[in-house]
Amino acid sequence: MVIVCGAVLGLARLARAGPRTAAALAALALIGFVILARPSPSVLRAAVMGGVTLLALVLGRNRSALPALAAAVIGLLVVDPELGSDPGFALSVLATGALVLIAPGWAEAFRRHRVPAGFAEALAVAAAANLVTAPLIAGLFGQVSLVAIPANLLAAPAVAPATVLGVLAATLAPLHPGLAELVVRVAGPAVSWLVGVARHAAVVPDGVLDWPEGAAAGLLLATFVAATLLALRARRVRVLAAAAALGALLVLVPTRYVTPGWPATGWAVVACDVGQGDALVLATAQPGRAVLVDTGPQAGAVASCLDRLGVQRLALVVLSHLHADHIGGLAGALRGREVAAVALGPGRSPPWAFAEVRRTTAAAGVPLLALAAGQRLSWPGLVLDVLGPEQVPPPSGAAEAEVDGSVVNNASVVLRAATPAGSVLLTGDVELEAQADLLASGVELRADVLKVPHHGSDATSEEFLAEHQCLHNTS
Repeated sequence: MVIVCGAVLGLARLARAGPRTAAALAALALIGFVILARPSPSVLRAAVMGGVTLLALVLGRNRSALPALAAAVIGLLVVDPELGSDPGFALSVLATGALVLIAPGWAEAFRRHRVPAGFAEALAVAAAANLVTAPLIAGLFGQVSLVAIPANLLAAPAVAPATVLGVLAATLAPLHPGLAELVVRVAGPAVSWLVGVARHAAVVPDGVLDWPEGAAAGLLLATFVAATLLALRARRVRVLAAAAALGALLVLVPTRYVTPGWPATGWAVVACDVGQGDALVLATAQPGRAVLVDTGPQAGAVASCLDRLGVQRLALVVLSHLHADHIGGLAGALRGREVAAVALGPGRSPPWAFAEVRRTTAAAGVPLLALAAGQRLSWPGLVLDVLGPEQVPPPSGAAEAEVDGSVVNNASVVLRAATPAGSVLLTGDVELEAQADLLASGVELRADVLKVPHHGSDATSEEFLAEHQCLHNTS
């Protein structure tokens, strides 16, 4: 709201408009923004505060943010007392109060300590707003963010252009969609930066600390923050705090947070983190080319894993069987990559899943192939032997209600991969019956690495585990 009104007032000043005209234009922008953003508690608070400030401008009085904030809060609570219990309204009021009462003094103090102008103001605003709202957030949600201040500092440069251009695009859309689309494209880098900062801040290790919920817990944190700020007024305490923070950074960052580059040089097999389900990537000797076995339940997770590994081409995608936690991410794996083929075993159940795989591969223009026991597939640096299933499962025309989960699991394609790092046995979700068939077939099950059947469920026989000799007795 402040950004939009400030932009309008700035343009009015460039056009040499008078105070009343400028205030009137800003008031129209304010009303339009409320309609566009919808009258949520924080938007209403900002609108009323902006209106009071504009009135002061028209009357020629000294503008004061604190009286404007007080008038906004009192007026809104009189009209709608329920706003007093709204978390968004409370957080908005607290943050604005911090910007009015605390941030200017902190910015001046930072400048006295030779912090560059501009960055001093940004740091003061982010720190003041975060520290004042932290007790309320802790009391309501049981969390204390350790990355909010740096995240806000990183996001700050993109907020104004993203907001102004976004409002401009929304205003132009009904009048000239083509021009509105152009404005959106111009706003794209700023919006992408904001989204990127949010995503990376959300996954910082230990970026959020758990805190007890409730009013008492919030008051406890508020007391701690206040006591810390008072203590930091003493120069010796500031020096000790800075030394302790520097020591913690020197010790914790290298030992806890700094990890080797990813992916590791010369990687051969990667198990992607897709939650419930499987998605394993086997490297070939050709950079950027790999084989994917299963795709997990969702498109985003497997796509992200392949992107991080730098896989642009898939020599083959093998779907071990047709349960959702193995095929759900197929569209994400195919999207934006050169894919030679998708391969299935003899299983075609459940029918809906087989139909979904056919639709997805057809839409991507990727051929769908069948695998059978005894086949060998090879690429530079990778060889796959298809070990199973030995028996053909029920025909694909079986009614979906009659398809038992164990039948589908036992139809899993079993592969033995030979890689430069060693052999890997990929077992899908085979259960006791299929494991017994593999043992009886006499195929080579020994491997350096075992992908445990069915995500480590108890449906794995001791004989099967003993046969492939993944565990070596070195005593």
